Amino acid sequence: MSSESIYKHPKQFKLENGKKIRNLQIAYQTYGKLNANKDNVIWVCHALTANADVFEWWEGLFGQNSLFNPADHYIVCANVLGSHYGSTSPLSTNPVNGLPYYLSFPQFTIRDLVAAHQLLAAHLGINHISTLIGGSLGGQQAVEWSILEASKIENLVLIATNAVHSPWGIAFNESQRLAITTDRTFYANQPNGGSKGLKTARSIALLSYRTYNAYGNTQVESVNDKTDQYRASSYQNYQGEKLINRFNAYSYYYLTKAMDSHNVGRNRKSITDALKQIKANTLVIGIENDFLFPLSEQKYLADHIPGAEFSALHSDYGHDGFLIETDALTKVIGNFIKEHKNKKIIKLQQTA
Repeated sequence: MSSESIYKHPKQFKLENGKKIRNLQIAYQTYGKLNANKDNVIWVCHALTANADVFEWWEGLFGQNSLFNPADHYIVCANVLGSHYGSTSPLSTNPVNGLPYYLSFPQFTIRDLVAAHQLLAAHLGINHISTLIGGSLGGQQAVEWSILEASKIENLVLIATNAVHSPWGIAFNESQRLAITTDRTFYANQPNGGSKGLKTARSIALLSYRTYNAYGNTQVESVNDKTDQYRASSYQNYQGEKLINRFNAYSYYYLTKAMDSHNVGRNRKSITDALKQIKANTLVIGIENDFLFPLSEQKYLADHIPGAEFSALHSDYGHDGFLIETDALTKVIGNFIKEHKNKKIIKLQQTA
């Protein structure tokens, strides 16, 4: 059903800060086939600790019988630079000394994540993206890409994201990095270095991803006589263990730094001017009780991207709702794409 591959860039990859990476690798998966007109590409930008297998983590929106399916679309999802799911990361071997990078890995930005995926798109022969979609860190990549290559993106779907990462979001990320660096093994240059710190970081992150109601609905006690071993405590531990079993502290540290760097106005006239450069038909979706990316941030995007449409969803899961409320997302995004497809057909008929 899917094709899993690794793109190896033949040249040095220059980062926004001027530093260079040799032997850049980008892991990616594709689903379906590129049609003759090359106009059926759906490109997915993933969030912080996800991977290239979008059918795994966005089930319900992507899949055989979902809105985005391989029968109709050529779906591409690439693993970001810095993530250890196959792309070049701090755990990769530094060709200079033959050792893993660890903390000698160069710092990178959201624009660098996009630049790497632009190289992959060129390698795949993709010059037109029918729909570019992303939530959270993925949305930050999508908005940046739609500014950098405005004429290549037809439809843009931004979910639970922003134009510039907020002081609030940076503070959460810094708190997580403080937790990681408190673990002395982070400096030991070993693949599982900082894992206890990462477990704590995940616990902090969850509080920003979820809501009071989410914990109240799922972690409430069934008995009244407890004085310890609460369900909410077990849940935090479980989620922390789950992450350290599939991710690493070094990638997490660098990727949160990349998220902090997000600012579409950097080295441009202004944030609002940058957003005005977007030409894609744009749908911005916010989650009403998103604690980390408040609704005001999505309204800002919709207000300053020309002709953008805005939709607000309710989810007791808060920020994580963008991964969970797939039925609601299918309806809103499906209607948006259908509407613009019909407009395109009418326009073609008028010009014929």
